[in-house]
Amino acid sequence: MKLIKERIVFQWKIIEVVHQLVKICGQEFVFEIAKRSPGVRLIVCDKDKILLTKEYRKELKWYDYRLPGGKVFNTLAEYNKNKKNIKKHALVAAKRECEEEVWLIPQDPKLYYISTAWATVEWDLYYYIVKKFKRHAKWQQLEVGEYIDVEWKTKKEILALIKKWEMNEDRSVGVLLRYLS
Repeated sequence: MKLIKERIVFQWKIIEVVHQLVKICGQEFVFEIAKRSPGVRLIVCDKDKILLTKEYRKELKWYDYRLPGGKVFNTLAEYNKNKKNIKKHALVAAKRECEEEVWLIPQDPKLYYISTAWATVEWDLYYYIVKKFKRHAKWQQLEVGEYIDVEWKTKKEILALIKKWEMNEDRSVGVLLRYLS
């Protein structure tokens, strides 16, 4: 497959829709994909426990357990301008999200995995392992509309949450299951 050209057909704050003209086996096709600025997730470990957040999710109309994390950039324009140094920016975002959401200062976070959405969506999630941290003097610094509780859970408790569908971000569930196995 050879990419011939791309054309943005819709653009908003954090997402854009792109038509890609590609050549496959001598024939040209147009594919439509959505691109979104990447995010970060943190697997924060302390002895035999992992830190999860419990937050109200509008799309679920209920509370969901998640790995702490958030956006690398606030806009797609920022991402498009800085994507050559994405790992550097993802690390900065991981540290920022850890401090803001769970009021911990991560010490030497390690990139564990990059989860890529496939098919018609480009949206990467950068997963970091945090095994050393310091407590932050400040309380959570949440965005408007965020309500996040922080809970330490054992492997057994996490598996029970997954089984009971109380942890619903599927890519994070998959990465967490890999990490725990």
